[in-house]
Amino acid sequence: MAVSSSFIVGLIGNFISILVFASPIKTFCRVVKKKSTENFKGIPYVTTLLCTSLWTFYGFLKPDGILIITVNAAGATLQLIYVTLFLIYAPKDKKIEIGKLAAILNAGFLGFVLASTLLAIREDIKLTFVGFLCAAVTIGMYTAPLSIMGMVIKMKSVEYMPFWLSFFLLLNGGVWSIYAVLVKDFFIGVPNAIGFILGSGQLVIYLMYRNKTPRSTATKEEESPDTLVKERGVEMQMQENGEDEENNLNDRNLEKGQSLPKPFKTRLNVLPQKIVKALSLNANELQSSWAFADDLENAKNRH
Repeated sequence: MAVSSSFIVGLIGNFISILVFASPIKTFCRVVKKKSTENFKGIPYVTTLLCTSLWTFYGFLKPDGILIITVNAAGATLQLIYVTLFLIYAPKDKKIEIGKLAAILNAGFLGFVLASTLLAIREDIKLTFVGFLCAAVTIGMYTAPLSIMGMVIKMKSVEYMPFWLSFFLLLNGGVWSIYAVLVKDFFIGVPNAIGFILGSGQLVIYLMYRNKTPRSTATKEEESPDTLVKERGVEMQMQENGEDEENNLNDRNLEKGQSLPKPFKTRLNVLPQKIVKALSLNANELQSSWAFADDLENAKNRH
């Protein structure tokens, strides 16, 4: 039996999609090593887990949907691991936020879809119902990185937007769009065409900001120890120069003092002796000497 072109494209799509699902492995190795999720977002992994789970269910409902089942079952397994690691290493507030979101989407909403499809919806519209849900959630998965794109533009840094994830999202959207045309599946085609466009936008932003210096790094450089040491050195040099100028001024004043009139020079020479003598007197003697000095000064004034 000849292999159809759609099957070959589907195999290529499986390979690329698994690379997309595996691309955050490096990110989560960093998370585990640092024991922190830093500024990474958990929403894309939660939405992708829901998306892959729904597409797996869609593959079971669709005739000849084996390629859809294999790729999305592998993706759902990886996304479950990522969400679990994020919940382990995220700060408390993010842990609560992502935990609630995962419980609502991946447990509550997914359980409701499975139950209502199997128990309440007619057989002839089950595939259409699940297909619309899959398309809507896939568009949400592709638009989830928009928040990261906004962070890249704001911080002028691509640190938190992995290149390979953006690159393989672009390829993934393109290949599955071709597959959808070959098998005439509207539900696969529309969201992946949107994903191809958004993937192209992410790569453009990455190329724009990959060589930019992030604002946080620039701030750290301004406040680095080397900068502070240099500033302190300049400050100390200015202080030393000021002290030198002050000492030179004092020396010039002393030199001028040598040319003062003799009586004033004599008073300057006698002053230290008087201070020493005063310190050696007791209180009564000191008071008497002050009174005698006053009488002597008054007598000179009368003459």
